Amino acid sequence: MKFINKLDLIVKENNSLLCIGLDPELSKLPKNLNNINDIFYFNKEIIDATNDLVCAYKPNIAFYEALGIDGLLELKKTIDYLKKLYPKTIIILDAKRGDVPNTARLYAKTAYEYWDIDSVTISPNLGLDSILPYLEYKDRLTIFLIKTSNPDSGMFQDISVNGEPYHIVISKIISKWNYDNFGIFVGATYPNQLNNIRKIFPNRIFLSAGIGTQSADIEKAVKAGIDMNKGGIIYNSSRNIIYGSNNNNFAEIAREKAIEARSIINQFR
Repeated sequence: MKFINKLDLIVKENNSLLCIGLDPELSKLPKNLNNINDIFYFNKEIIDATNDLVCAYKPNIAFYEALGIDGLLELKKTIDYLKKLYPKTIIILDAKRGDVPNTARLYAKTAYEYWDIDSVTISPNLGLDSILPYLEYKDRLTIFLIKTSNPDSGMFQDISVNGEPYHIVISKIISKWNYDNFGIFVGATYPNQLNNIRKIFPNRIFLSAGIGTQSADIEKAVKAGIDMNKGGIIYNSSRNIIYGSNNNNFAEIAREKAIEARSIINQFR
């Protein structure tokens, strides 16, 4: 099934544009969970408590790689669990890859064959030949980082090129590419830029982040990011949901936080 069809089905079933980032840090886990081998349990409890409230989960691979092989095994167990018990739900691997074509070919193979996820984030700044290996996987969605949510993103992404910010220039170039299986990332912390880039890509699927701990204005981000059908975008929240409690009730609190986030997003659709 193509990504866009899978996304449409789960958005309608759960009435949700919400994605939860599965980004576990041992120092932030509930106090009774302090071992690498507790990570899958933590993720599993979050997933079981929130699966009917989201359209996607987004593990950021850095949180697992930092723990070595054992951490990556916890990621594998998490992805396998999602695919087995909640196969309708989108899995986005936040990897932010970007390399020359020969290496990109192996990164793409890793994402879409070994991890076997629905989508992966990459940087488009090396040009089309570095992206093509990902686009060969027709039923997946490769998401290009165009305008990131961090405060210093403008240091380079907003540099003026012939009177326009770089993120607009690169968007216009990419918009001319004749491939239907890529999406766009723009941080929710920059609603004006999100609105401008949405105009360039009116029919593309977007991923956005920053509606939780990064304190993006959800109303502005939703109104700027949704397409003509009041969808077409996935809003990620990580820390604000998964670290809502440091006690045994962490999954229950995560559910409450997810209900709240989904409700606020839907309020402005």
